[in-house]
Amino acid sequence: MKGSKLYVGNLSYSVSTDDLKQLFSTHGTVENVNVIEGKGFGFIEMANQAEAENAKKELDGSSFKGRSIRVNAARPPKSRHGGRGNRR
Repeated sequence: MKGSKLYVGNLSYSVSTDDLKQLFSTHGTVENVNVIEGKGFGFIEMANQAEAENAKKELDGSSFKGRSIRVNAARPPKSRHGGRGNRR
């Protein structure tokens, strides 16, 4: 796994940034939390790769607020330049 940013999926819509920060802080230093409201997922950035790997190993598939969460390495955002622009 490269980097220290994690994708967290299958979240309850009631989960807040503070909830996620508290959950992940038991596995290292949380640098940044971003919950995508109304979508059921978010992103966590840990202080380093080792902490991110540990958090992934310990939390993937665990129960959080009644849901079995998924934790994976975050992928870079997809390019938004499709083949649709500049049509004449």
